[in-house]
Amino acid sequence: MSSDIIYIGVNDYDLHLFESQYPVPCGMAYNSYLIKDEKIAIIDTVDARKSDEWKQNLSNALNGQTPDYLIVQHMEPDHSALIQWVIEKYDNIKIVATQKAIQMMPQFFENINLTNRTQTVKEGDKLHLGRHQLQFIVAPMVHWPEVMVSYESTEKVLFSADAFGSFGTLDQQEDDWACEARRYYFNICGKYGTPVQNLLKKASALDIQTICSLHGPILEKESLTHALSLYNIWSSYKAEKDGVFVGYASIHGGTKAVAEEVAEILRKKSVKVCLMDLTQEEVSFAVEDAFAYGKAIFAACSYDAGLFPPMYNLLHHLQTKAWQNKKVGIIENGSWAPSAGKVMKEMLESMKNVEIIEPIVTITSRMKTADKAQLEVLAQALIDA
Repeated sequence: MSSDIIYIGVNDYDLHLFESQYPVPCGMAYNSYLIKDEKIAIIDTVDARKSDEWKQNLSNALNGQTPDYLIVQHMEPDHSALIQWVIEKYDNIKIVATQKAIQMMPQFFENINLTNRTQTVKEGDKLHLGRHQLQFIVAPMVHWPEVMVSYESTEKVLFSADAFGSFGTLDQQEDDWACEARRYYFNICGKYGTPVQNLLKKASALDIQTICSLHGPILEKESLTHALSLYNIWSSYKAEKDGVFVGYASIHGGTKAVAEEVAEILRKKSVKVCLMDLTQEEVSFAVEDAFAYGKAIFAACSYDAGLFPPMYNLLHHLQTKAWQNKKVGIIENGSWAPSAGKVMKEMLESMKNVEIIEPIVTITSRMKTADKAQLEVLAQALIDA
């Protein structure tokens, strides 16, 4: 990164599910950094899966020197697994973290000895390393309560913890940072829009030239404006894209045909459509697209007097991630006692500022000519909403 700030993170090519739930076809990066000055600071460690590689990277970067500080911004295990090893390896190193993070450490390391080994910091505290200086900014619930970020004022670098992170290893990142950053944000931090907004307000007062997240690529000055703009949109629950997300869950193809029909009706009206089969796409991708668009249509069949599980799964995820400020159409299918619409309506009404657009369209088994007319009405009502 520079002569004084060195990247010591690692790529994990073998990880298939991040947090045991999110597919990462391009693996995952665990980022860690070293600042070398009169005093030397390590900024976060990595996941235990990559401990040997990280230890070697640290040793190479130190080149025989001894670190003075370990900055712990976030206690999630993919960033904190080597804390105990570090303080046992380096007798005089101090852990610098929030009080909450220090309180959490014994939860992860049963026999860790923190006596005289910690330095608690709070909002605005500074750590002088020599030519470099770190200013600490607390960021609770971005996305754990103990989180802080660190601003290095000489080179104008924001070490942003999980904020601005993305899926993928550093050598297999999408050309478009926003693609996997968006999926990462809404699935990891989506619930915490207000805390992210608070962090953005604090960051706006800083002269930031580089953002170094704990996951994903380093963001240089030319990409910062775009990244900050997207984070503001995402964390304020605004629509990023014009158009309609159409998610459907079909058992025998009847509901699929209806979803494809309403998508085609919308396209003929010059509306951009994101059509997704929830039985085929993993739910984190559906969460990403449902957040990105300001309008949605959910089409699902009835199942066991309730709702077909792939649709229930998506709506449950949207509930937990605080999906809000949307206009939504509902299409249900049932062969003898349609129930999907009732369940979808109840789940959607539990979410903040979600407006259900009438009519709720009911299909019985297979789409008929009269049903197409109802789909036209729904599509136009959604456009006009």
